[in-house]
Amino acid sequence: MLLAYTIPIASLDLMDDSVNDISLPIAMPERVAELAELVATANADRAPIVVAGNSTKLDWGGTVAGAKSIVSTQKLDRLIAHAVGDLTITVEAGMGFDRVQEVLATAGQFLPLDPVYPDRATIGGIIATANAGSLRHCYGGVRDLLLGISFVRADGKIAKAGGRVVKNVAGYDMMKLFTGAYGTLGILTEVTLRVYPQPTTTGTVIITGAIAALATAAKMLLASTLTPIAADIVSTAFSQQLELSNTPSLVVKFATIPASIAEQSAQLLAIAKGLGLKAGIWQGTQAERLWSGIQTGIWGTTPIGCKLGVRPTAAIDTIATLDRLTDRTARGVIHLNSGIGECALFTADAILPLRSHCEANGGFLSMLQAPPDLKQQIDIWGYRGNAVPLMQQIKHQFDPLAILNPGRCF
Repeated sequence: MLLAYTIPIASLDLMDDSVNDISLPIAMPERVAELAELVATANADRAPIVVAGNSTKLDWGGTVAGAKSIVSTQKLDRLIAHAVGDLTITVEAGMGFDRVQEVLATAGQFLPLDPVYPDRATIGGIIATANAGSLRHCYGGVRDLLLGISFVRADGKIAKAGGRVVKNVAGYDMMKLFTGAYGTLGILTEVTLRVYPQPTTTGTVIITGAIAALATAAKMLLASTLTPIAADIVSTAFSQQLELSNTPSLVVKFATIPASIAEQSAQLLAIAKGLGLKAGIWQGTQAERLWSGIQTGIWGTTPIGCKLGVRPTAAIDTIATLDRLTDRTARGVIHLNSGIGECALFTADAILPLRSHCEANGGFLSMLQAPPDLKQQIDIWGYRGNAVPLMQQIKHQFDPLAILNPGRCF
């Protein structure tokens, strides 16, 4: 029998229109071989499946069309290897992010990612959605930390790419493909990730005030020799929610030895003072709550959640545009070093003009989280490049029968 048992879809908090308010069979294999057999059977029967981890982001992206069942990796959650000296960890894809951090913490290490649902997200789901946050300023995004993968193909075969050591570069392009593919190319089963020593001391500088002066401060920060591990610009509404200010805010985190943190913070405070901005230093529990709020305060808080990107030099202007288009009601954050960000909107009115702004500044806006009827009205990805046919060809090559998450991306 293909599937183990059936439960109402609502109990999994799924929001895709094609599966909402009905029941679908769900399988939770405990071994990779079982998963491979399930996928092979679905492929032979031409029965599309929804690929899931802990279902935290199944409402992101396009609506999965014609799914006959759900296959979850949440019971593929074993620790395979932790090479402390090599600064790598290998886990099954269903292992929870919080559990990975617990394992690493025993060796004074951590995985420098800050996903939106840190207490529930699986490693496979984080990779599938390319879900990284403020720490990308220093450590890069998901693909920069991914060293090797194993996955089940759409035909049920098991494949591998990359390796378990940092210097291994084989399969690099394959791992790029799977990062942000939303489970449409294959089902991740095992991943090897680069990890880092856990910072023991941190300090956070908060700068608030007029948007033009903040733009100058951000430009000076990026051009300086200061080495923050995170630097974000947050919108007015988000600043208010985080109890920072009634203006947009620049939030900067340092993590090194105490003397260096003090010196770098003092330099940034001097920059702020010279521009007539308000500034202060947060530490300890207060700072931890702030960064946790930035990490978790966008997705699932309003009917519409968007991911966006612009040239880093346009980050401040984009936050100002978001404030203007939404009458300062939208929560938004952009990471200065990459220009990648997120925003939470109450209505759809600002989506198209904000998308136009992002495109004019070398970027994009994708409406990942929204009511199903709105996803039918507005192109969720908003991609204007010429690579769509190539991506469609890659999808067809990996999954010619469209078994895995059909409609999620294409």
